[in-house]
Amino acid sequence: MTILLLAEHDNASLKDATARALTAATKIGAGVHVLIAGHQCRTAAESAAKLEGVAKVLLVDAPAYAHSLPEPLGALLLSLAPTYDVLLAPSTSSGKNVMPRLAALLDVMQVSDMMAVIAPDTFERPIFAGNVIETVRSKDAKKVITVRTTAFSAAANRTAGAAPIEALNAVADPAISSFVGEELSKSARPELTTARIVVSGGRALQSHDNFVKYIEPLADKLGAATGASRAAVDAGYVPNDWQVGQTGKIVAPDLYVAIGISGAIQHLAGMKDSKVIVAINNDADAPIFEVADYGLVADLYQAVPELTAALAKAG
Repeated sequence: MTILLLAEHDNASLKDATARALTAATKIGAGVHVLIAGHQCRTAAESAAKLEGVAKVLLVDAPAYAHSLPEPLGALLLSLAPTYDVLLAPSTSSGKNVMPRLAALLDVMQVSDMMAVIAPDTFERPIFAGNVIETVRSKDAKKVITVRTTAFSAAANRTAGAAPIEALNAVADPAISSFVGEELSKSARPELTTARIVVSGGRALQSHDNFVKYIEPLADKLGAATGASRAAVDAGYVPNDWQVGQTGKIVAPDLYVAIGISGAIQHLAGMKDSKVIVAINNDADAPIFEVADYGLVADLYQAVPELTAALAKAG
């Protein structure tokens, strides 16, 4: 079985999601090829070649792929599809943008958010906001898959040597979309999807200033990433890329601290696989306490500063 993994990268380095999706790919079959499509992205290709389980790296370096637009990437993947039985990508914003387009072009079903491999044609995926795990068997000749990366550990680097890198030519750009601009939020904190500790706030924080005053100092003391519920994001308290949940980012850190989050099913779908969940809420009946390992029924405006101060005192 031939497998192609579309890598997630920023043209300079690989994202952790690629190494995790590679682990999933190797459970389907051996000899995975990794596609690095970008611009001035040779360094990312060299990093991919060092990962355990990679048989070959395909490098396509052209300006059309610099920003991972789905139309040129979809056309590129379509041109490579005849060689492969399985085409997969991490279930990130980029992967969710590209792979459904590829599935439509190939006229096959997509297995979305795959979280376990039962057999080369049989997979598990969450449905109903993660409350049901569905087993799917695909009879399509070409299997298009997005991988829930939090369900897999990251592939390790090789102890010696590297996979060969093969440079390929770009394919014709459909030219039905163009890159206009982007606004990237920069933070010294860990990336939300890969952080070991996440501190999230909900609508109960009531304002952006309160996120700055209560959530960020606690996150800094813990060395944590910051997240938020959809309600807090929709209210404009924090940026969209902080959102944790079914329509946001899926996280599974060692420690997840939910502050002022009631625990709507959409939010739980994005964080309930965390190893330890701590909830602080003044409503003892909040659904978040049903999944929390530790719960504190208290006023967050009093409890969070006390917690932050205690951590500062402990050093």
